[in-house]
Amino acid sequence: MSTTRVRTRLAAIGAALLAAAAGVGASALGAALLGVPSPVVAVGNRAISLTPGPIKDFAIRTFGDNDKAVLIGGVLVVLTALAVLTGVVAPQGRVLALTITAVIGLVAVAAGLTDSSTSANPAVASVPGLIALTVGVGSLAWLLAALTKQAGQGRPRPLEPHPDDDLDGDFDRRSFLAAALATGAVAGIGGLGSRVFASDAAATSRADLAVPEPTFPAPPVPPGADSPVPGVAPYLTPNEDFYRVDINLTVPDVPADTWRLRIHGMVDREVSLSFADVLAMPLVERRITLTCVSNEVGGPYIGNATWIGVRMRDLLERAGVRTGADALKSTAVDGFTIGTPLGALLDDREAMLAIAMNGEPLPLAHGFPARMVVPGLYGYVSATKWVQDMEVTRFADFTPYWIERGWAERAPIKTLSRIDVPGSFESVKASDAAFGGVAWAQTTGIEKVEVRIDDGDWRQATLGAEDNVSTWRQWTYRWQEATSGSHQVTVRATDKSGYTQTSDRVSPRPDGATGWHSVDFTVV
Repeated sequence: MSTTRVRTRLAAIGAALLAAAAGVGASALGAALLGVPSPVVAVGNRAISLTPGPIKDFAIRTFGDNDKAVLIGGVLVVLTALAVLTGVVAPQGRVLALTITAVIGLVAVAAGLTDSSTSANPAVASVPGLIALTVGVGSLAWLLAALTKQAGQGRPRPLEPHPDDDLDGDFDRRSFLAAALATGAVAGIGGLGSRVFASDAAATSRADLAVPEPTFPAPPVPPGADSPVPGVAPYLTPNEDFYRVDINLTVPDVPADTWRLRIHGMVDREVSLSFADVLAMPLVERRITLTCVSNEVGGPYIGNATWIGVRMRDLLERAGVRTGADALKSTAVDGFTIGTPLGALLDDREAMLAIAMNGEPLPLAHGFPARMVVPGLYGYVSATKWVQDMEVTRFADFTPYWIERGWAERAPIKTLSRIDVPGSFESVKASDAAFGGVAWAQTTGIEKVEVRIDDGDWRQATLGAEDNVSTWRQWTYRWQEATSGSHQVTVRATDKSGYTQTSDRVSPRPDGATGWHSVDFTVV
């Protein structure tokens, strides 16, 4: 291939990449102005909804809290690859190149029309995709026309009349450069403008709120609840460190002043509450540990926080639950559904509709303005964030989001324990050989924690002070007779019912992981 043809092909690839960037930037700006997801996010959301459960489990297990960033990056990588392909075929077929670009734009339109993560009218949600389609195709057509316009002539020529022909490089570089600069400006202005004009109604609404004093405050955290061993997770998990697992690439934008909660279904009377109505009800403050069902043995998807909210029992009693109902179907603003046993909402565990977390309004990523918090149940059957609808019903009459994807219908949290210190393959001094971690058995409580070093006997660890049975409990053990060399420490917990966690290692699907957590380390 001649140097001229290589340069032409590279210029065509550059043109396709610029056109794609212009479409992404302009559509992102349009999405920000309209307050709807951008096409990249909408396509990512569709990918999430269409991805089989096991692949989602793999993504969470492999990428953790970065799974959403990885997906967005994947969408952009695929878009880049398609743009490169478009540039490659453009010299032989301008119509084919424009067709590929148009198909990409139509995918963006379809993703906007079917995106359940936004409450906007589907026609409005599709507008950014239409912008991407129009700008992408128009930019590419302009750039290719400039690329084929010979110097001193007004009409474009074919990029390659015949695959074996060498093209002369005498195209109008000034026209092509002008088109490239203009297209690049569209991409840059769109990208910058999308950040400037991005909707922040929920953030503004949250900033204007003050956390009300609870009617029924929680007692102080008892002395000794925190582990004295450095490196153990703090008793109360800071909001910025609290795990997040949900189906959204972007956090739903739900201002408190427009949010409403509807309670209906098998009730005596339908109830509709504004955020102000919720704040006017008796508020309780409780410390509760939440756990994700996708948490592997020893995993990070668990946290303990102080929550303020309205008892779910008070909300349901206001509506009046009818005989025969056994479930609450809760729906988030993005259409995500959860099914929760009614008994867990009406008993004395004090499940709540939370509006504050660790002394501040709920963070946007954790469900602002309101979410469900239910002690003793994994989040996928209880912890609906951005909740706006509660239907009292029967499990036989609906199938929640994760149940459709192969997870168990009912999922009480299992008794488990975790080693935080030492870390895997960490080296410790014999004089500092101390172990520590957390154990949990929500609604039952932890009775004891034991550790085993190598294949030795089980030794009882020292437990931190118990706050309540709905929170985790810290534990520590100091190995006084530590010997140098490689070792392994294993932990197990026993709850107050007398149950000792099993050694059988089971993966999280379908109702939570089991097994003992072990860590290999070296004493030096």
